[in-house]
Amino acid sequence: MRRNTIIMGAGGRDYHNFNVYFRNNPNYRVVAFTATQIPYLEGRVYPPELSGPMYPNGIPIYSEKKLPELIRDFQVNDVFFCYSDVSYQYVMEKSALVNSLGASFHLLGPKDTMLTSNLPVISVVAIRTGSGKSPVSRYIAKIVSQMGFKIGIIRHPMAYGDLLAKRAMKLSNLDDLKKYPLTIEEREDYEPHIIRGFTVYSGVDYQDVLNLAEGDGNDVLIWDGGNNDYPFIKPDLYVTVVDPYRYTHMDTYYPSGINVRLADVIVITKVNTAPQSRVNRAIREVRRRNPRAVIVKVGIKAFIDKDVDLRNKRVLVIEDGPTITHGEMPYGIGYIYAKRKGAIIVDPKKYAVGSIRDMYRRYRHIKEVLPAIGYSESQVKELEEVINHMPVDYVILATPTKLERIIHIDHDVIHVTYEVDDYKEELARIIIKKLQNILIKLER
Repeated sequence: MRRNTIIMGAGGRDYHNFNVYFRNNPNYRVVAFTATQIPYLEGRVYPPELSGPMYPNGIPIYSEKKLPELIRDFQVNDVFFCYSDVSYQYVMEKSALVNSLGASFHLLGPKDTMLTSNLPVISVVAIRTGSGKSPVSRYIAKIVSQMGFKIGIIRHPMAYGDLLAKRAMKLSNLDDLKKYPLTIEEREDYEPHIIRGFTVYSGVDYQDVLNLAEGDGNDVLIWDGGNNDYPFIKPDLYVTVVDPYRYTHMDTYYPSGINVRLADVIVITKVNTAPQSRVNRAIREVRRRNPRAVIVKVGIKAFIDKDVDLRNKRVLVIEDGPTITHGEMPYGIGYIYAKRKGAIIVDPKKYAVGSIRDMYRRYRHIKEVLPAIGYSESQVKELEEVINHMPVDYVILATPTKLERIIHIDHDVIHVTYEVDDYKEELARIIIKKLQNILIKLER
């Protein structure tokens, strides 16, 4: 007898878990997905072309707020929690809710959800969004490329918009970004790799995505993780990024502790700005949980496209969206740069409209910065409206994407980017040695 099942998600891990574990599983009948964390996900259908022959009408997607009534209405036996970057308290509150309604609450693990590649795979994940994982991923891609290998970047999903159109995407140049209905968040993660000459593979069905990357002449695949999730593809080298400002989150946010315990290499970032005491405590806590991992320290360095005297100039700071929202960072590298330059940072909250105003109400930890959120055309227009109504001299744009490619900005823009400062070249040496050992092992 098939057990009625709900998958709780946020447009990424949930769909992957369905594809690899539930799609052809005769023991379960998935009656619904629930969606949260990201707007504009509910009210859609996971299409039948992706859900398979057991679900000829697809699977409806509801707001997570409807979870209790869905459990009752569909007589649900099992609820699987399938998203990340949330506190343990949050996860167990959901478990208590589900159990109180009579259903069982589950978390799927790596053995049931990781795909296997025929190419060497390096995964780069983190303990929280905003830890510095993206610059670490870019740096490792550069190091491996300099060894003479062709790199394919497989990016953690952000399955928004038309799911079928984005089933398996290959993005090799900036024009490719126009082929798909991409959000600002997706462009923030794809564009930096593309402008460095790498091809990014992403989508909804990760077996198809993996097949696409494997069949494209790549020598090594790099899993560029997101949302502090663990990889969808089994890695030969597991790299976990730890933010020394939030090292305690490795055992208070799900699934950070998984990434720390499975890691072969732990990268402590932001050592150029974090107090030494925090860096030392982060190392001690990592070592206590994973005594076998190699630990390396790197800085995160800011770069600007033009040097302007900002003393007493009014500025709007725009930061990477996910880092500031569900990553729970009050500000990012743009704010730090503006402060160091003596700028007057204008608070965008009083100029916020529509969903931007709602975002500030939900994420009350945000300081005087504007997260670059744009999950729909209407939200992108609201973002543009807020930016251009701000009475400022400059916009400090610290997102990984060039926002002017998407919206018109009336103000002068200063771009602030951030990259790894491997000041001892220790991370480079470790990656080269580890990859060489992996290749020797695979040849045997």
